[in-house]
Amino acid sequence: MPVEQERTVIPDVPRGPLCAYRSKAQFNWKDFRLVLEDKELVKIKYDIWRRLESEPLFSPVTATLSADQQKERAARQVNRIADLELAPAEIYSKPYNYRVRYLMSINEALHAVCPSLSVKIALGVGLFTNSLLAMGTERHQDTYNKAWNREIITCLAITEVSHGSNTKRCRTTATYDPATQEFVIHTPDFEAAKCWVGNLGKTASVALLFAILYTADGENHGLQGFLVPIRDPKTLLPYPGVTVGDIGEKIGLNGIDNGFVMFNNYRIPRENLLNRTGDVTPDGVYESTFSEPGKILGAVLESFSAGRLGIMQESSNTLSHAAVIAVRYAALRKQFGTDRNGPEQSIIEYQLHQWRIFPYLAAACVLKVSVFAMTQIYLETVQKSQAESNGFELLTQIVSEIHALVSSSKPLVTWTARDAIQESREACGGHGYLRAANLGELRNNHDPSCTYEGDNNVLGQQASNWLVRQWKNAKVESPVGTASFITRRDAILRADFETLLRSGVRVESSEFVSQCYEWLMCWLLKQTVAQMDAASGAGVDTFTARNNCQVYRARDLSRAYAEYYALESFRARCARGDVKEDLKPALFRVYLIYGMWCLDRHMTTFYAGSFATGSQFADVVRGTLLRVCGELKESAVAIADALAPPDWVLNSVIGKSDGRLYENIQSVFMTNPGALERASWWKDVIPSKLKSKL
Repeated sequence: MPVEQERTVIPDVPRGPLCAYRSKAQFNWKDFRLVLEDKELVKIKYDIWRRLESEPLFSPVTATLSADQQKERAARQVNRIADLELAPAEIYSKPYNYRVRYLMSINEALHAVCPSLSVKIALGVGLFTNSLLAMGTERHQDTYNKAWNREIITCLAITEVSHGSNTKRCRTTATYDPATQEFVIHTPDFEAAKCWVGNLGKTASVALLFAILYTADGENHGLQGFLVPIRDPKTLLPYPGVTVGDIGEKIGLNGIDNGFVMFNNYRIPRENLLNRTGDVTPDGVYESTFSEPGKILGAVLESFSAGRLGIMQESSNTLSHAAVIAVRYAALRKQFGTDRNGPEQSIIEYQLHQWRIFPYLAAACVLKVSVFAMTQIYLETVQKSQAESNGFELLTQIVSEIHALVSSSKPLVTWTARDAIQESREACGGHGYLRAANLGELRNNHDPSCTYEGDNNVLGQQASNWLVRQWKNAKVESPVGTASFITRRDAILRADFETLLRSGVRVESSEFVSQCYEWLMCWLLKQTVAQMDAASGAGVDTFTARNNCQVYRARDLSRAYAEYYALESFRARCARGDVKEDLKPALFRVYLIYGMWCLDRHMTTFYAGSFATGSQFADVVRGTLLRVCGELKESAVAIADALAPPDWVLNSVIGKSDGRLYENIQSVFMTNPGALERASWWKDVIPSKLKSKL
């Protein structure tokens, strides 16, 4: 496709005050965007946004709705999305990789418009059907079809009031009764009530419930999945034996009706057990039915990693939106100047401001690329597992590596987005605190991403556990290559900052950043394992030994591993032949800013491990970061344009692409309902002493 034709996929931005900085970029911002995102997926998003822009139900709201109004709006949006049929019918006959990528792009576009909407669909359609595929069989096909076609509203009920991450200790029970060939679902007390279940509060009629399966002989067969009817789908009234309700208003995402449910000896048919890996015979005997391990493994991977990848995709977009708002505002907002009585200069010119917001602009670029690459590995693995069941051992290794990669990267991406929103809010001063700036909405709606689909700190431990196993193994099992550096551990640990410089490695190079990271991870691995071994040698149990090496050891290791993968992914993308020469300087600055910013976060560890002594290492890392931020200033607005969605989606009065900052703020002030009217309650607030004189 010719360059000009590729660019037409992306709409132009209006001319205005931001052009003063746009014109300084030495590249076309649309070309930059097509490095960060695949052009076909960009086209899908813009097509979705164009269709939704004309839909009144998706118009941005200008004032905070009540929690109940938000739930109603999101539920109506879900129904409207089903009517619009955003994905063409032929998509569903395409190969797995292509089909899921297409649907993920639709979800990204929807999330940018309304996070509650996309989460409701992801929970009720995507995660529910994926879990059903992973754990169910042919006898559950009808429920799958109805959920996929939006004929029923569904949910996943896993978390309980007193247990979340430790699902094995959940206490809802499902006891088989051979006399009636039914499972009896029971909640022993309130602590065992299922809670935080998205879609359950007001709307779901069917739950995929996780409960402890007991056979009639009293034997515990562990946590199993069950299809449990909750409400009559025609009336949405709960069935007898089910106590279900909404948990109440939350900090954000109030369009999602999170609910709780308790069961009082509630009966469901035997066939409602999801029996892919185990079943109960009519007379009550539990039988394992584990077969075709490769396909089951792939299905399980799909079920539990897809949601986290979706969160990372959404969070990388949220991060982008925050950075876009901050950069555009910084280019337009003028304060002070070199001459007290002379012209003021844009705050983007100040080094402190660049240091505050440019690393998040760079992070948005790097993490968007790395999440795309990670998703590609994941989709190819699932597709391979569905196509063949041989090569089980290698597939097992790939699945374990992907799980570690996802478990470390989900915290990195969501935490970075969280911090970017807050820094952007502060960097935009008082105007950033306006609801119309949209940074508050971004913050409140993003916040739960750090907790759901795996609490970030718990996920990080899973990633570090995998890395520790690779360190201890006689042979490193890293078919994807993310931990292959461990095979060179001895040479890596012999190096230090001075050695790198003597060997001719330039500080401002990807080799420098990469080798620093490899040393960092190897040192943290060595120290983590040594600390665990010492504790075990002193008689400390494995559980405690592992937990007591998290702070300053395993936790930092997990983050460093995710940062390393992100940087390597971005470097690989920029090295591809389709990247135009005029883009490479700006792309490399983005890489260096993110790399040096991340290395600076680990500065203490580099000195603790004697990788560096004296001030030179810190000076060159921080000096490079500041200098390259200054160099990026000329390109920052163009890069922000490359990350930005349409204005109506960004929905920020201070981040509009037209650059008419104060005109837009004036419009919001003046058109705010009741802004220029006397308060209806004015008589009630007249001071008492003044009232007596009237």
